[in-house]
Amino acid sequence: MARKSKDRASPPVDKARVLELLSLHPGYGKREVARDLGLKGAERIALKRILHELEDEGAIERGGGRSFIKAGGLPPVGVLEIVGQDADGELLARPQHWDLETAPPRILVLPGRDDTGPALGIGERILAHLREAEDGYEARLIKRLGASVHRLLGVYHAGPRGVGRIAPIDRKSKYELVVAEKDAGGARSNELVMAEPLAGRVQGVPRARVVELLGSMSEPRTVSLIAIHAHNIPTEFPKEAIDEATGAKAVGLKGRTDLRAIPFVTIDPEDARDHDDAVWAGPDPDPNNSGGHVVAVAIADVAHYVRPGSALDREAFKRGNSAYFPDRVVPMLPEELSADLCSLHEGVDRPCLAVRMVFRADGRKLRHEFFRGLMKSAASLTYRQAQRAFDGHLDGLPEGLHATMRDLWQAYHCLARARVERDPLDLDLPERRIVLGDDGRISSIAFRERLESMRLIEEFMILANVSAAETLEKHRISPIYRVHEAPSLEKVHAFADYLRTIGIKFAKGQVVKPSTFNRILSATRSGPHEAVLNEVILRTQSQAIYAPDNIGHFGLNLSHYAHFTSPIRRYADLVVHRGLIRALNFGRDGLTDRDVSRLGEIAEHISMTERRAMAAERDSVDRYVAAFMEERVGASFAARITGVTRFGLFVRLADTGAEGLVPVRTLGFEYFHHDERQHALVGDLSRTSYRLGETLTVRLVEAAPLTGGLRFEVVADETARTSHKPPPRSGPKAAKSRKRSRSRPGRG
Repeated sequence: MARKSKDRASPPVDKARVLELLSLHPGYGKREVARDLGLKGAERIALKRILHELEDEGAIERGGGRSFIKAGGLPPVGVLEIVGQDADGELLARPQHWDLETAPPRILVLPGRDDTGPALGIGERILAHLREAEDGYEARLIKRLGASVHRLLGVYHAGPRGVGRIAPIDRKSKYELVVAEKDAGGARSNELVMAEPLAGRVQGVPRARVVELLGSMSEPRTVSLIAIHAHNIPTEFPKEAIDEATGAKAVGLKGRTDLRAIPFVTIDPEDARDHDDAVWAGPDPDPNNSGGHVVAVAIADVAHYVRPGSALDREAFKRGNSAYFPDRVVPMLPEELSADLCSLHEGVDRPCLAVRMVFRADGRKLRHEFFRGLMKSAASLTYRQAQRAFDGHLDGLPEGLHATMRDLWQAYHCLARARVERDPLDLDLPERRIVLGDDGRISSIAFRERLESMRLIEEFMILANVSAAETLEKHRISPIYRVHEAPSLEKVHAFADYLRTIGIKFAKGQVVKPSTFNRILSATRSGPHEAVLNEVILRTQSQAIYAPDNIGHFGLNLSHYAHFTSPIRRYADLVVHRGLIRALNFGRDGLTDRDVSRLGEIAEHISMTERRAMAAERDSVDRYVAAFMEERVGASFAARITGVTRFGLFVRLADTGAEGLVPVRTLGFEYFHHDERQHALVGDLSRTSYRLGETLTVRLVEAAPLTGGLRFEVVADETARTSHKPPPRSGPKAAKSRKRSRSRPGRG
């Protein structure tokens, strides 16, 4: 009885304490809540249950990834930054600390009751009382805290009498900032600068000070600098890290397995900047595995050069990953390592971690084994060169590689059978390839060709990653997993609603698997909805992240998955390498006890740096494309609707993949209603509709290289479309809608 009484006692943490903590720290995840409340062991299990209950009750909500925010979002008192003005001249603010992926709520700043000082200005920080309002929050000043440490990126323009202005890069910013001559920092007109907002105004215009000069906007390669600095991606290596990299030496055979007799080959894109993986395959000589294959994957041994706690390690962790732009790469490691000692160049001895995998004739893996070795690449091939060899055109390759290429191809077809049986999510998402000319400007934009040689490398890498995760688990070394949650119930319901609009039945209550989506894709292949369904299914998915807790990888349909194959450019892979070194007693440079204790922190950080790099890469491409399209203003293009919002249509051009906005106000002289379930804008009077996935002809109206924005309008003959025309509505609501349409033309 005493035991039962103890089991029924109140949990060590209750909902009130959790809610109080999330009020003070929006964006905390389970780990941070447990840390601040001092929870351990079974108490953490109780916390997990409480968080799920609070989420189900609507008291908290997901803030992105594994973070939570209390419903309502902000504490009653907080530190804010003044960031702008609304159309009426009222000041707007945002929380000083906002780590969620979602945009912060709108905060309107009201003067304090005893505020008799000068007017607040953009860039100032304040302590304020916060209360919910109809369209966000209202903040009432408690205390001024001085100028913000917030920085902004913009283009400096010199003006009369030494007074210049800065046009912010951020497309959401509507106001320029004024710069006094003493605050210009030597900036010249049309120069990209980093600036700090200053308190106060000049004739109502917010002030700023230039703190860094980044280059002339007339230089095309400045485009990438904008994205790099806007997303705070580190670009300069500290001297200590450079010294460690330049002092690194080539590795000998001592303590390693000699793999140099194996004719490994690297297969990469034509524009590859590093080579961190090599492959080999051959028939299994074991008579008990007739028709089976042996596949070996060798990966650069970055862990040998980047030791835990070193300056190189600290900088690699800070960056989290390399970031790739049309004109440059911002590497995770200095070039002395990334482009030389850790790159598997042809004909050069290189240290590696390699895995040897044995497969049955049906593609199922029998076993695998890891080695810390020394290898020598027999050839560095591009995807096109490898594809020619796989197609039987072996001319140009050393004769000794002919058998290797044939064996690689045969092994791939064996593994592809197992892949079909596994049935991972099979999306067809064309990738743009931007080619720059000698002048640094875009010479062409096209979609990358999808070759089977690419699929071969993808499959070999996936299987090596699975083997790494399995080995670490077997030796009870906790890896950093690459995890991908199944789509949320809300997203699945929205997906089902969309399918009904195109005549496809989908039961909302079914258990969703990758094969569920694949069946829909297969049924609509080569049909009018094929392209948009790939997009919609992609948006239905959760975002893959790094985590110390394994929940599997939904998209790949794998229960155990870690990143092992790219330690030159991903810190996650370096951690996995160190874990293998520790688990298999490969040396003293393996995963440390300290890093084991902070795997959660590492996973959260590198998930953030990955999102940061992706956003910067996307912004850079957008600006390059906008510059490329600037000369085509006024031209018409075939396009597809890829997004529908209340303020307009997002469209993608068929020939270049360039994306831009058709503002709702340009669609016609009536009110366009946003039908979320049908992903459509529908005219209230004519019932003309524009729906997700439809094709239309658009005219380019504006291209803004500074912000990366493209603005289009639908050509005249498209505005008469009536593809979605249900009977006109009647009754008081319809009358009210028609009245609104007449009074607010073109608004959504």
